[in-house]
Amino acid sequence: MTKSTETADVNEKKAVPRRILRSDNGKIHYGYSEEVNRLGFHDFNEYSKNLNRKQSMDGFDPQYLDIVDYIIKITHQIWEERGIGVIYKTYHNNVTMHCGSLNVQGMNAVISNTLQTLHAFPDRRLIGENVVWSGNDKDGFYSSHRINSTATNLGDSSFGSATGKKVNFRTTVDCAVHSNRIYEEWLVRDNLYLVQQLGFDPHEVAKKLAQNYKSNGSSLQLSYGLSETMNGQLMPALFEPKSAQFDIGEFILDMYNKVWEWRLFNLVSDYYADHAVVHYICDKDLVGYDQIQGMLVSLLASFPNAKFLVDRVTCNPINDNDAWDVSVRWRLQGLHEGIGYFGQPSWNPVEILGITQLRVIDGKVVEEWITFDGLDVLKQIYLNTEEPIEKSHQEDL
Repeated sequence: MTKSTETADVNEKKAVPRRILRSDNGKIHYGYSEEVNRLGFHDFNEYSKNLNRKQSMDGFDPQYLDIVDYIIKITHQIWEERGIGVIYKTYHNNVTMHCGSLNVQGMNAVISNTLQTLHAFPDRRLIGENVVWSGNDKDGFYSSHRINSTATNLGDSSFGSATGKKVNFRTTVDCAVHSNRIYEEWLVRDNLYLVQQLGFDPHEVAKKLAQNYKSNGSSLQLSYGLSETMNGQLMPALFEPKSAQFDIGEFILDMYNKVWEWRLFNLVSDYYADHAVVHYICDKDLVGYDQIQGMLVSLLASFPNAKFLVDRVTCNPINDNDAWDVSVRWRLQGLHEGIGYFGQPSWNPVEILGITQLRVIDGKVVEEWITFDGLDVLKQIYLNTEEPIEKSHQEDL
């Protein structure tokens, strides 16, 4: 090996160091991008022809080359090829699916929900936009899959009768996988935008879903204390980065702590590029500091004292350490006690499960995809409300 080649190899290892395989802080997890065939901008037609195996996949079917390949292929096989039985081989019997305020338990429930969705939207196409991942075949993998779906509503659904309308919507799905089987899943879909496109009144649909939930015998206690961003009279905890140099995981935790927990919206410019684009729910693209700050104010105005929690941060370098794909699974817990994005206050407790994917380049967020189920939020608002709540003045809802 020549000296120049040796230097190049060392530089390559420095660019994407192996240390990123470890977990830090209990919440930050890293994946080594060179071990997978990244989806990137590849069309499924080209991506599906790839035969290059880079990652150890012991315990998985031989057809799956790496964890990204596994997620992309099973999604296509189950939904677009109508291979519903693939679920029997790729989901655990006791799988738990977290769907906002509702948990779904067991493989049979997954199959049932898949069939009902395909009945309502038989031509659904699930276009994979990115998969952020971490882990290995010994300890298990974790994936975060961002999907853009197109479909036609040709069958009845839980939202209402078939409308014949074409829709598109974003879904982000996080999966914990071991030995070819998904044993836990967090599914977040922009159902508020979906219902709007179908022509239904989201408030009426939410009331119906809440009534159905109550009629199924849910008269038990639903809330166990009021979560607030302050701990009693103490101010929110302040995140202190441990690394002297830039660390993507700590950058993300620091950003959410300052901007979302502390509501320091004046610091948006410290974390976002001036041309940053945030793809928000209901097909809203927010560009620049003013619109991003406005979105945060409007959302948190509905839940002004709610506690913001980060469950998990997953980080993948893009070629080198100057560019990263990141997925963040988070929760917002508190009272709907303010006038904001979700209209007049109901004073009901609400928990929002969200998954956000971000593209970070040179230490700034340049693009972000925020996904949560706004219809599920409305359902919780109406869950214990006898009198109708005045609708928001915003046309969005």
